[in-house]
Amino acid sequence: MRICLVIYDNGSFVNFFPMGMAYIASVLLSEGYEIEIYNQDQFHYPEEHLTEYLNNKEFDVVCVSVIAGYYQYRKLLKISDAINKSKKRPFYIIGGHGPSPEPEYFLKKTKADVAVIGEGELTVVELMKAITTRKSLRKIKGIAFREGRKVTINPRRPLIKDIDSIEFPAYKLFPVDYYKLMRIHPHVTNTDFVIPIVSGRGCTFKCNFCYRLDKGHRARSADRIIEEIKFLKLNHGITYIAFSDELLMTSVERTETLCKAFIKARIGVKWYCNGRLNYATPDVLKLMKKAGCIFINYGIEAMDDTVLKNMKKGLRTKQVIKGIEATLDAGISPGFNILWGNIGDNKETLKKGVDFLIKYDRGAQLRTIRVVTPYPGSPLYYDAIEKGFLKDCEDFYENKHTNSDLLSANFTELSDEEVHQSLYEANVKLLENYYEKSKDYAIEQAKKIFLEKDSGFRGFRQH
Repeated sequence: MRICLVIYDNGSFVNFFPMGMAYIASVLLSEGYEIEIYNQDQFHYPEEHLTEYLNNKEFDVVCVSVIAGYYQYRKLLKISDAINKSKKRPFYIIGGHGPSPEPEYFLKKTKADVAVIGEGELTVVELMKAITTRKSLRKIKGIAFREGRKVTINPRRPLIKDIDSIEFPAYKLFPVDYYKLMRIHPHVTNTDFVIPIVSGRGCTFKCNFCYRLDKGHRARSADRIIEEIKFLKLNHGITYIAFSDELLMTSVERTETLCKAFIKARIGVKWYCNGRLNYATPDVLKLMKKAGCIFINYGIEAMDDTVLKNMKKGLRTKQVIKGIEATLDAGISPGFNILWGNIGDNKETLKKGVDFLIKYDRGAQLRTIRVVTPYPGSPLYYDAIEKGFLKDCEDFYENKHTNSDLLSANFTELSDEEVHQSLYEANVKLLENYYEKSKDYAIEQAKKIFLEKDSGFRGFRQH
């Protein structure tokens, strides 16, 4: 069986390594299937190219995976149209965080044959065997499938307990030299080579805007993580690891265990992770710094205790401030994610977020505030439907979710226009603050080179 995995174009100069599909590719390779990657993201092919590609090839199956988002949804529809127009249209499978909460809707919109729900490594193996032998799909857990106009949704598949058992992503099938040029993270130098990996799957918290389907957290062992990093260093020259799972800092104990293992192994890479401020103690942060961590992205979301409680964040503003100050003291750059428009938000809570971002800004990255989005699968999505802000999944994707910075559902007491006006004014302040500091930095550099004759400065055009 020949399988084509389509990696869609995200519209970026350099795209993020498609880790989810690379894991799927790995398990399919181990089962003996012939895999071919269609890298639309690397070559920026138009959708018509995919149609011709499928016309000129003999594939039994084609697969596409997308996250939830206005751009990704519309891209999936375009790619699906290109696949369905092909003369030798293969069996079509979709998956990812986007289709998983609402598989019936996505199957009807894309005309795909099957939607994989949630974690796919075990499901796709069973699914491919059924396709090959032409057996019924009714007993395969973790899928929804289309039979004419009817969609059947099978029971969920239990999560993989031991994720160390999953093989590394199939790096050999992907243009790693292209992906490692990603520059989206702070403190990545022009000579760094970046790649994302995961330290675990899931999260121990239950924020109301999160749309993941799996519950709890499953950690990879430190030994397995170190083994993968060493492989990437040796074979691809990687110097910067972006831990892109939902949460590396799941506890103080786990964070300390990982860091001590990194130090002992002398892995010698810089790294980034998603963190929790209630675990950001001075001792933990010093250890993380010693282990190579240079940037921690914190999901703060709000600087108001009532709003934090409403969104079930499991965090208080005192913990946020204490943790951020400890992070800065440790010499680690913090990332601040602030959302606005959740239950209980108003103009005053927005001001608190802006004031916080300006106070602790060190110029490492541009800080802006986005409106909260009730993605399908999240508690906030079902709350929006109950309150009449959204009708259903189609209303969300086709009518309301037109951009990640614009309202999909209004949970505040303000009008939609007032929400957007407030966000405009807040982000103007943040933009002015950032570019004022950037200007001051540039002028300071000019002083060093021209007045102090600092020969170490390579010029403004190099930055």
